Amino acid sequence: LFPIDPFSVIGPIDAIKALPAAYKAADTLALEAETKSMDAAILIDGWSFARIAAKKINQRTPEVKLFKYVAPQVWASRPHRAKTVAELFDGVLTLFDFEPIWFDTQGVQTKFIGHSTLQAVAQASGDDAAFRQRHGFGDGPLLAVLPGSRHGEVRRLTAPFRRTVEVLRDAIPELQTMLIAAPTVEAEVRGAAAEWPGRATIIGASERYQAYRAATAGLVASGTATTELAICATPMVVGYRVDWASALWVRRVATIRHVSMINIVADAEIIPEFLQQDCKPEAMATALAPLLTATPERRAQLEAFPEQLQKFGVGGPPAAALAAATILEWTAKPA
Repeated sequence: LFPIDPFSVIGPIDAIKALPAAYKAADTLALEAETKSMDAAILIDGWSFARIAAKKINQRTPEVKLFKYVAPQVWASRPHRAKTVAELFDGVLTLFDFEPIWFDTQGVQTKFIGHSTLQAVAQASGDDAAFRQRHGFGDGPLLAVLPGSRHGEVRRLTAPFRRTVEVLRDAIPELQTMLIAAPTVEAEVRGAAAEWPGRATIIGASERYQAYRAATAGLVASGTATTELAICATPMVVGYRVDWASALWVRRVATIRHVSMINIVADAEIIPEFLQQDCKPEAMATALAPLLTATPERRAQLEAFPEQLQKFGVGGPPAAALAAATILEWTAKPA
């Protein structure tokens, strides 16, 4: 019906820019719900757009049941959104086991289903040696660099990440580097690779899980990729920057101390985080260097990951199947 890439934004400025397209898309969805006589609509992730779309659908077809798949992270900021979820939706499916209580208390039916992407990572298999051989990597230290999946992330993080690799290569000449390119930003990542120190191999989305397992360590933007790397037993350092307006907004609304999910659920900095003005190449290189060899710092991360990963439902029933069964059950209930 419409592209969703324009809605993949962070911060108030980019969100405001996306509003005209969001309202137009929401009108399209509401019209679709009306003309197709739908029984239910499932709005996935994207809280700002989901809220707008839910209101539009409710206005046109109040009889259509609305479900939210991926709850807004009310535990991280703006907890009042839980009340808004209850007002707009007939049910909410959560990715993490600590989330339902936030919505249960507001009277909306809620079910923890787990994280299908993380489950896919845990179930993926691959031959690390074959991956390295296929891409021309030797047995030495291999750094996976993940500059994000949004255009703004790649734009802000490419330069400090590239400089971090330069500093590391000065200290570890045998260091090998691969850039993991998300489909949404593959063109930008490939363009950045031309200026990368040494030979930077581009790895596409289809091989990313193999790349994670084959890597010695990772330099990664905050996001789901941090948990994916932890599942693959790859220690890492997180670097992240947003624009100044977003930074001010985050400081005002955030209720958590960390940005990586492993650190959030542990309430401790297991993974070093370098954010905003602290996202400096020299500091990130200093934190990364010990992760590339058998050191206490590397061992500490690897030993901490399993306990925290248990909280993500990675070993539970398939999340997508559980979500589908739950939606069917909820839809069949009388209004």
